Amino acid sequence: MASSLTKDPASTSGSVRTFFGHPRGLATLFMTEMWERFSFYGMRALLPLYLVSGSGLHMSATTATAVYSIYLAMVYLLAMPGGWFGDRVWGPRRTVVVAASVVMVGHLTLALPGSGSFFAGLALVALGSGLLKANISTMVGHLYDGPEDPRRDGGFTVFYMGINLGAFAAPLIIGTVGEKVNWHLGFALAAVGMGLGLVQFLIGTRHLDPRSNVVPKPLSAEERRSTLRKGLLWLVVAVVFYGVLVATDVYTLNWALVPITIAGLVIPVAVLVRIKRDRELTKTEQSKMSGYIWFFVAAAVFWMIYDQGGSTLSLFGESSTTNSLLGLHFPTSWYQTINPVIIMALAPVVAWIWLALNRRGKEPSTVVKFGSGLFLVGVSFLVFMLPLTMTSDGDKVSPMWLVSIYFLQTVGELCLSPVGLSVTTKMAPAKYGSQMMGVWFLAVTAGDCTTSLLSLAGVDLNKTGVVGLEAALAIVAGISIWMYRKKVSQLMGDVR
Repeated sequence: MASSLTKDPASTSGSVRTFFGHPRGLATLFMTEMWERFSFYGMRALLPLYLVSGSGLHMSATTATAVYSIYLAMVYLLAMPGGWFGDRVWGPRRTVVVAASVVMVGHLTLALPGSGSFFAGLALVALGSGLLKANISTMVGHLYDGPEDPRRDGGFTVFYMGINLGAFAAPLIIGTVGEKVNWHLGFALAAVGMGLGLVQFLIGTRHLDPRSNVVPKPLSAEERRSTLRKGLLWLVVAVVFYGVLVATDVYTLNWALVPITIAGLVIPVAVLVRIKRDRELTKTEQSKMSGYIWFFVAAAVFWMIYDQGGSTLSLFGESSTTNSLLGLHFPTSWYQTINPVIIMALAPVVAWIWLALNRRGKEPSTVVKFGSGLFLVGVSFLVFMLPLTMTSDGDKVSPMWLVSIYFLQTVGELCLSPVGLSVTTKMAPAKYGSQMMGVWFLAVTAGDCTTSLLSLAGVDLNKTGVVGLEAALAIVAGISIWMYRKKVSQLMGDVR
């Protein structure tokens, strides 16, 4: 990456080095996120395949989809307490160090054989990833001179490239080893990736903004005691409850999956209501939160469909595509490289287009970008209905069908996701800081828990009728966002 570090032309001394024209600390966060995503997406590519495999846990497709969706939902749900730890306990920088260590231990636990160690490792990875996500995004925001810094959106797009560089390499390395050699060796490679990310972060912390090492609103001694008491109480309740279920031989996997799914739907709503009703917020902050709810709902619908790329579409690829292109036969996990490849190809182009249009005063508003993302992810599932129909009698189709679906979803993601991260930091009430990044990730939780709820109810998401309904929901939501764009823009105030 050394060749990408250049002198900042805006510096009067000419001695300040930058990362693609952005603060040098972005390189540290870029590389940390890249390695964390390498570990995360490698395990993610293997997860649904391992769950249904005869050499894995041998689950049904619906149960595997539910487990996969709940796992993703918990990663993003735990971003909320992750932001809280960054705001109130450790500060963003220390929280990231703790989080990366937990993720590494989680992947090592996944590398051990047995269903017990598997679910324990899954829980640790979800916990660590949740702690890391909100705080590292907040530190990206710290690198810029407030919401009006013109480099800000571009900085988040460059950061997003780090995510996808790791996501691209992971299925090719971790996925191949896991599918072709040994599942647990693949999980162990994910731990190595996170370890490299942690070492790089510790070396590069000197380039980060000093604010990342500050606890914005430390807990008082009484708050610490109260939080500890409540945490221990809930832990004891959970241990006793599930201990009784196991002792009486009543426990099944659904006793864990169903409560988590319901919590993943209820908690996002409760958090939004709590923030919206906070009387300490100014009138302007209240208005921005009202506008933000529109983005939240739109994002939840988007991620409900988009995240099925690793479950519904992956399982379809395993059972109903030839997994062969131009004479090359490849593992199913390689489908997960399509999204990051397209992002790495198109993200710089999209970022350049936004900046060019901005200079001319013609850049689409955030509302329009969100509506476009929803519309495209809906169209992708309309396309998915075609290969589903073609394989209804047991035939297999070309992998190019999945490539086209992933392409549409990725273009939609580029319209919605980087902009969503940026607008969240811009619209966040001052009181909440890192926690608002957690709120943004709760939209993913709500979307994935909806998918999990459908799977737990026995709905086969690889049926044309269900896929068609999801497509219609996204398209209608996208059109609705576009129709009410002026109202949402008014609620956003000075944020564009």
